[in-house]
Amino acid sequence: MNSYSKIKERDKDFFTQLLGQSAVKVDQESLENYDHDYTEDLHYLPQIVLLPSKSEQIASILKYCNQNNFPLTVRGAGTGLSGGALPLFGGVLLSMEKMNRILEIDERNLQATVEPGVITQVFQEALAERGLFYPPDPASKGSCFIGGNLAENSGGPKAVKYGVTKDYVLNLEMVLANGDIIWTGANVLKNATGLNLTQLMVGSEGTLGVITKAVFRLIPLPKQDVLMLVPFRKAEEACEAVSAIFHLGITPSGLEFMEKDALVFAKEFVHGIELEIEEDIEAHLLIELDGNQADILMQEAEEIYQLMDQYDCGEILLAESQAEKDRLWKLRRSLGEAVKANSIYKEEDTVVKRAELPQLLLGVKEIGKEYGFQSVCYGHAGDGNLHVNILKGDMSDEAWNGNHLKAGIRKIFMLCKELGGTISGEHGIGLVQKEYMDVVFSSTELDLQKSIKKVFDPKGILNPGKVWPE
Repeated sequence: MNSYSKIKERDKDFFTQLLGQSAVKVDQESLENYDHDYTEDLHYLPQIVLLPSKSEQIASILKYCNQNNFPLTVRGAGTGLSGGALPLFGGVLLSMEKMNRILEIDERNLQATVEPGVITQVFQEALAERGLFYPPDPASKGSCFIGGNLAENSGGPKAVKYGVTKDYVLNLEMVLANGDIIWTGANVLKNATGLNLTQLMVGSEGTLGVITKAVFRLIPLPKQDVLMLVPFRKAEEACEAVSAIFHLGITPSGLEFMEKDALVFAKEFVHGIELEIEEDIEAHLLIELDGNQADILMQEAEEIYQLMDQYDCGEILLAESQAEKDRLWKLRRSLGEAVKANSIYKEEDTVVKRAELPQLLLGVKEIGKEYGFQSVCYGHAGDGNLHVNILKGDMSDEAWNGNHLKAGIRKIFMLCKELGGTISGEHGIGLVQKEYMDVVFSSTELDLQKSIKKVFDPKGILNPGKVWPE
């Protein structure tokens, strides 16, 4: 374990001279604002919080931290769910909130260049005004930063049709641990020139460098969409129907699975949502189709209606107005916060091959019975990504934090691997999942990843204590 230096007054003076007094936070209240993210109830206090506004400042910060052996953790909006932005060893917390400019929207080439502190939804809305589209849309898109999306390779509901963050990144400006500023690629759609450092950076969780600019490819904004909510009396049938939809030759732009308990929690959490949930309904699928021709979308919707006759479904709801569509999506996007408001929880970001979803869901419930925990499941069923929320409920702190529950979580991850999946689809590994990396990687594979980390960050100052087990 690396032994890091403590920040002294002279170091605070250096940062203040570099950034200005208002961009350096050392008071207790400010530090506590940055000591947590959305991961469980974890708190790690930084020694100092820095708010740079340009790449050159970040280069000076990293060079200074590297020379003085200060641990540095990069933070976006703090909406992460794996503890990736927690300053585990104190040190410097580098907040990207001031680097929030959309630098260029190149309509001719369908590209945009942005800083990492831009809020995802703000970016999407600026593009929509010009008829352009950046599809990745995490549940927290109204608050999360583009930089955090890059760090975790975020997806969201539209990933099923359009792909995840990595599928839209062309080039990145990044600062290395020693303070050097580099570009990882080129602003072109094809690039077979050298190693693909751009894709290596996406999903690296702030462990290899600090992203300071991103160049994205864009697509035209679809003009039409259809949204339906399908209730199922058996949750596993909802999972089975997912694969069957694709066999029709239809690729939805959203295909979300929601267990009944998740919707009940969300209805209580979000005011103004009028949705009747019949007593015998176990789960719902939220299905969105999009495109440019309304008649084709309605034909596809009719095919899905006919397919649902094969399953034990309740009455299918077709959203008839934009307001109704917005309410249903608001309900879906609030599930995580609703579950958290109901109980302390641990969220596992499981992902398997799409057709194996029924086996995953049934397996999770069986493991819950074996280990004595309740789970509430929802997620991006269209790409096999199921969020498993394990509720603390009445469990004692000892049981909740002990090895028994960890053994149950490990068994869930082992099931994922058996079904051809892995332990995180879009939340990353961060702090809370690193002890399970051996489930999906051999020691040789883990050592190779650690070796790459050492090339980029020889002193181990960047987001230490994350991703890889000790």
